[in-house]
Amino acid sequence: MTATFPSQVKTGLPPLSYDLIHWRQATWQEYVALRDDPTQERVKLAFNQGRLWVAMGGEGINHAGVSDLLTMMFGFWAAQHPEQLFTSLGRCLLEKPETQACAPDLVLYLGADYPQWQPGEPRRIDLTQSRVPDLVGEISDTTLTNDLDEQKHLYASLGIPEYWVVDVRGQRVFAFLLQENGEYKICEESRSLAGLPIALMEETLQRLGEGTNTSAAAWFAQQIAQ
Repeated sequence: MTATFPSQVKTGLPPLSYDLIHWRQATWQEYVALRDDPTQERVKLAFNQGRLWVAMGGEGINHAGVSDLLTMMFGFWAAQHPEQLFTSLGRCLLEKPETQACAPDLVLYLGADYPQWQPGEPRRIDLTQSRVPDLVGEISDTTLTNDLDEQKHLYASLGIPEYWVVDVRGQRVFAFLLQENGEYKICEESRSLAGLPIALMEETLQRLGEGTNTSAAAWFAQQIAQ
């Protein structure tokens, strides 16, 4: 089944499938038309230098459960490390007008210099006015290949220092640090959350097979308190 939105009629884009689609050629104006279409169902959009990606529908149960687990883990980490001030803005739309746009599942800003909405402004982060996040991440339930390829290139091109891909089905975390050559290299410890081993995150994910995401988060809190 496919859905055609009014904006697609105006832009000439082919119909969007309710399943995940591949990246396709598109203009920034076509991206904006989809972004601002009041009649469309919920979608997740990404745009990178003339290429558009669209995922239809809301979060599935597994994706939502892992997403909330990561948010709880961030909170417990902050409680144990009050010297590390950071702000979580997951799923907020980031845009570099005319060239790039994305809405990562995880978005972290370190320090007090983080975007804050002001009345009258669009409810998204303009990366020509605000700095890029220190860390972004994707919760990969059905999008692992895309998140390890096209999305990774997008975040590297934006200059985001750290990128995580959380593999829901494989209960793995791929963490990358941006190198001087502009490419990501896999790492075993987070730089943004200094001292957090990626292996501990994977152990926490594996706890989901034994209980709830709140019990997994509680287990994580116990480990970092030791």
